[in-house]
Amino acid sequence: MRTVIGSLIAFVMTMVVATAAWAQSYQIQPGDALTVEVLEDPTLNRTVLVLPDGSINFPLAGSLRAAGQSTTGLSSSLSTALASNFNTPPTVFISIASLAPSLLPGTVGATGPTIEVFVMGEVNIPGKHLATEGTTLLQVLAQVGGLTNFAARKRIELRRADSKTGVMNKYTYNYNGSGAGIKGNTVLKAGDVVVVPARRLFE
Repeated sequence: MRTVIGSLIAFVMTMVVATAAWAQSYQIQPGDALTVEVLEDPTLNRTVLVLPDGSINFPLAGSLRAAGQSTTGLSSSLSTALASNFNTPPTVFISIASLAPSLLPGTVGATGPTIEVFVMGEVNIPGKHLATEGTTLLQVLAQVGGLTNFAARKRIELRRADSKTGVMNKYTYNYNGSGAGIKGNTVLKAGDVVVVPARRLFE
């Protein structure tokens, strides 16, 4: 029995060491999701998506090149970019939350045609994003790293141009899931703009 337990412990330790070695040597790719922890300011902790151009957007640091770097290298780069906001350069830990779909075992390439959508306001990764056709409003909010602490969760807007007149129609979405308006499973179309306004003082 002790021999079996000892072998199991040895196997687990080997896997841990191998995983750690892989993480240190792995080069970040577009589509990867990264977990970022800032020891000196936990409010900055979040999961960020590596954009198609290989960059990430991070509060107080702006846009940083991520693709091609190791998690250790990107941790150092982000610490340097954040340094002006702290008395000393902060301690930053970055790990791989999930791999890009094309890098997961058993998957081949993209999952289908993509569309361009735009997300602005109180989200963690605002800007232009590529989304697979069929992506819903709630899914794209997850893709952009979720809402910030200042988001007006009940007043999220989907703005969509009328295909005939070009007039921009506005639809309201309540992230908390109650009330009137469109639902989180609304499928996005190319050119859609999602606006997350900042909450008011007592909202």
